[in-house]
Amino acid sequence: MMRKGTQKKPIKKNSAIKKMPDIRKKTHLIIVLGILNVLLAVSYFVLTYYAVKTVQVDGNKHYSADEIKAMVMTGYLGDNSLYLSLKYKNKGIEGVPFVETMDVVVQSNDTIRINVYEKALAGYVQYLGRYMYFDNEGVVVEASKVTTKGIPQVTGLEFDHVVLHEKLPVENSQIFQNILTITKLLNKYDVLCDRIQFDRNYNVMLGYGEVKVNIGALENLDEKLMQLPQILPSLAGKRGTLDLQNYTADRKSITFERGK
Repeated sequence: MMRKGTQKKPIKKNSAIKKMPDIRKKTHLIIVLGILNVLLAVSYFVLTYYAVKTVQVDGNKHYSADEIKAMVMTGYLGDNSLYLSLKYKNKGIEGVPFVETMDVVVQSNDTIRINVYEKALAGYVQYLGRYMYFDNEGVVVEASKVTTKGIPQVTGLEFDHVVLHEKLPVENSQIFQNILTITKLLNKYDVLCDRIQFDRNYNVMLGYGEVKVNIGALENLDEKLMQLPQILPSLAGKRGTLDLQNYTADRKSITFERGK
């Protein structure tokens, strides 16, 4: 029993208990700030250490190196080799006109190589204001408003329509094998032409600016084209027709008729 006149003393709370929530908040804040600092440090390292400084572009003809880089290195992290290695890992870049595929190889932290695999183009024909590019089998693979260096214009083919991704509807499909044979030899001797012209009998005339080269029939084609690396430099700036149609290994008949 409580005695009269006595008062109940208030129980004092432990001051340490009062301070516990403040300590926990400060600890959480320190942890959060520490994590943020680590993330900022890692981000800075990734952005600077993997910044691309050197880009090698191989295999491109239709597009310049700068155009290829603009296609591949897109987005905020487009110049970061680590990001590019993850983005294009086991995956090529497709859907680019004139290009079969492209792949990205990270050679070091600041150097990448872009390999361009362009479509195999044998030539192009003009149709309705467009340049219709076809492959070695005569299938139209691209339509463009611009010409591509190193791809010859082919004239003398007769067709009444052109459909993308379908074969050119010419009367003699052997013509495409002839074009392939010609372009392979022109590449072999490094004398690519601007134009390949066929007449009704499928005789061939090559165009080099203002100079025409009359090949005639495809017999002895290798021997005829073999002469061009030595002859063409001497015809620079001239206009006329170089006649090789009767040239053979035994009969070395070569004439040049100046044009007006």
